[in-house]
Amino acid sequence: MPIGIAASFRFAGPRKEKKKKLGGARMEPPPPPPPPSGTTVTQRDQWTVEQEVGRIYSFFAQLPPAAQSFALEVQRDNHIEYLTRGLRGLAPSFGSLDASRPWICYWIIHSLALLGEPIDAELEESIIDFLSRCQDPSGGYGGGPGQLPHLATTYAAVNSLITLGGSRSLSSINRDKVHNFLRQMKQPSGGFRMHDGGEIDVRACYTAISVASTLNILDDELAEKVGDFILSCQTYEGGIAGEPGSEAHGGYTFCGLATMILINEADRLDLSRLIDWVVFRQGVECGFQGRVNKLVDGCYSFWQGGACALLQKLHPFGLSEGGEDESTDSIDSSLYAASNVSEQEEQENNLESASPQVDGTCQFKQGGPQSASCSENTGNASYNFHERCAEGGSLFNSSALQQYILLCSQLPEGGFRDKPGKFRDFYHTCYCLSGLTVCQYSQSKHADSPPLPWDVVGPYSNLLEPIHPLHNVVLSKYQEANEFFRVASGFVHL
Repeated sequence: MPIGIAASFRFAGPRKEKKKKLGGARMEPPPPPPPPSGTTVTQRDQWTVEQEVGRIYSFFAQLPPAAQSFALEVQRDNHIEYLTRGLRGLAPSFGSLDASRPWICYWIIHSLALLGEPIDAELEESIIDFLSRCQDPSGGYGGGPGQLPHLATTYAAVNSLITLGGSRSLSSINRDKVHNFLRQMKQPSGGFRMHDGGEIDVRACYTAISVASTLNILDDELAEKVGDFILSCQTYEGGIAGEPGSEAHGGYTFCGLATMILINEADRLDLSRLIDWVVFRQGVECGFQGRVNKLVDGCYSFWQGGACALLQKLHPFGLSEGGEDESTDSIDSSLYAASNVSEQEEQENNLESASPQVDGTCQFKQGGPQSASCSENTGNASYNFHERCAEGGSLFNSSALQQYILLCSQLPEGGFRDKPGKFRDFYHTCYCLSGLTVCQYSQSKHADSPPLPWDVVGPYSNLLEPIHPLHNVVLSKYQEANEFFRVASGFVHL
């Protein structure tokens, strides 16, 4: 069954990938030795990942300077080639994602936008036409033409069209019918169903409220009791679960936090415990895990790193009373030292001076009100939030996370993966790049401030386009859409 993203897309067979070499040496070291006997499956898996990542960092530290510079470089051209090829044709193995074609559009289009790469005009028209055929007559977008409308694919389709930008793309969205679909998915509990008869969870709340916010159709009816539902999903650990009684999870934590910000109810969450839970998900590998006792995964560079970026704007913090000056990272010192060879000592000192301070139990002290210099626009919550000043530096070790993304998730031939030993895919490419831009701009105190050179690991040419942290769309595209839909709603900036 054809599943090309657009009708004109052709299928491409699997392509053999060649190992890159630098100076006769493989970019990745040989496999690590087997784990000790007498351990559980979880312990063996964790041990294996730590060994593999540690060997990559040690191998990197022994490379000559030119090879190190290459290893830390965003392989922009190769990523663009990989993504563009996927946008034009998909292998038959993608048949299992037939109901996720708007997601494939979003993962690829957003990744290209982060890299600053425009899409061919003819291909752009084809994508707009395809997504228009995914739009259900009653509202919302399905996973493909004629499929059931679904909140997840509605979010993916709307973000894709916003990222493409321009009147043709933005006007293709029927906002009245989308609003009607969101109202149909609204539940008495305050939550939303993903689709007719589908599950009710925090992911549904986020996709519904994010879409409503970007399209400027968010109203009291849609927002009613959403905060109650999300509050019931915050666990004793501090993170947010998908539904009441479940385990805290990085993806749901980002979704829940972002939703509460969009409806102006974030202060109802236990933010101190939420901070504790999120920052302790960054482990010895330098990347983030999604849940307690789970393995590191490159996609959580955005879900957890993005949550930290939201908290930095939302929740000023400082040194707890009686606490000692310590870095926020919980990363093993020798492992981090091996990976941190690209920064000069003076730059490291500057980063340390800008880092948040915590005590031994990682309890952050609630700060005062936002600085008077952080003026806010009087528009919607999403626009206002992005304009807020970030307070107190980064909540997580941004440099370490960038190193994990570049050395462990990035493949020199293009694309990103979950972790060493895994294959590349469009999903992880999208969220690793999204996490990378979050890292690069995490020290910027104002929305329009470019990162300083030492905030970007590797060459400054690694710098990606900034995103709106609540919606994960490129900032300039969000601003264009925000103005377009404000005018469409009868609001004009003075």
